[in-house]
Amino acid sequence: MQRFHFPRWTNLLVRGLPIVAGLTGVYLVGLVAFGGSPDTLAVGYAPEQPIPFSHRLHAGELAIDCRYCHTTVEETAHAAIPPAATCMNCHERIKTDSPLLRPLREAVATDRPIEWIRVHDLADYAYFDHSAHVTRGVSCVSCHGRVDQMDVVEQVEPLSMGWCLDCHRDPAPNVRPVDKVFDLAWEPREDARSLGERLIAERGIAPSTDCSTCHR
Repeated sequence: MQRFHFPRWTNLLVRGLPIVAGLTGVYLVGLVAFGGSPDTLAVGYAPEQPIPFSHRLHAGELAIDCRYCHTTVEETAHAAIPPAATCMNCHERIKTDSPLLRPLREAVATDRPIEWIRVHDLADYAYFDHSAHVTRGVSCVSCHGRVDQMDVVEQVEPLSMGWCLDCHRDPAPNVRPVDKVFDLAWEPREDARSLGERLIAERGIAPSTDCSTCHR
């Protein structure tokens, strides 16, 4: 029976396999940890919008309540984006000739919506209910940061599955009195965790960590 012999140069490949495997492992760990991890993907994302709407001015200096624009945030899963007509409630009389507001005036004149760019965009397979959170005392600040201090809204939290689960397992630091949910500058007079634990006990809050809660 004739035997097959590999050429001698293949010995070099065999000797190099452990090195290749090791480098591949380092590469994959680095990719997951720093390049492909949900913890690093979207934080800092701040797209340029068709109209340079400043939350610092409107929600901060003018103290317009979040619910004036995001009208459904307490009642439905989605926080509604205001139609152009809502903006025109003020801008029919304020900054009427501003070139920055030309897209707003055109949207009203043509009855076409403004094409805002979504900043916080969860994957389609993840279900999130705004009303379930804000009505239990989770403030906008916990997920969106101090938008009242942002001229350009940016994503400040990863919104990854792990990040959400961390909160569901330990919600106390993020629970505040319901009447303070939309007071973005509010600070507790006592330890935030102690306050949150007391409110959780009083309200019977028990966040689910079951897969079907978010993946329906």
